[in-house]
Amino acid sequence: MKQESATPALTLAASSFAALGSEQRLLVLRTLVRAGSAGLSIGTLGERTGVTGSTLTHHLKLLASAGLVKQEKQGRSTICAAVAYEEVQALANFLLTECCADAINECTEHDHG
Repeated sequence: MKQESATPALTLAASSFAALGSEQRLLVLRTLVRAGSAGLSIGTLGERTGVTGSTLTHHLKLLASAGLVKQEKQGRSTICAAVAYEEVQALANFLLTECCADAINECTEHDHG
């Protein structure tokens, strides 16, 4: 079946997936998911992932610009990072929303939400 041209949703999803195109960025996001909604300080995130300094800052900037991570200052210099859960869930839903839509036979192998 012919795919539709790039839609805003497709463009946004491609940008988000591109931000996850690094093992270190994926590790950072996964670590933040495990930390829960409170997020982590940059120092703690660095300790848990082994990614520190300007490299961690660079990865967080890319994840934040893709809408997958939120950052905010707390106090004078502590910056916390947390997952943007709704955006991460929307990215997963983007892949699964039309699951098996073009299958010839009815798909019963997995849940379709």
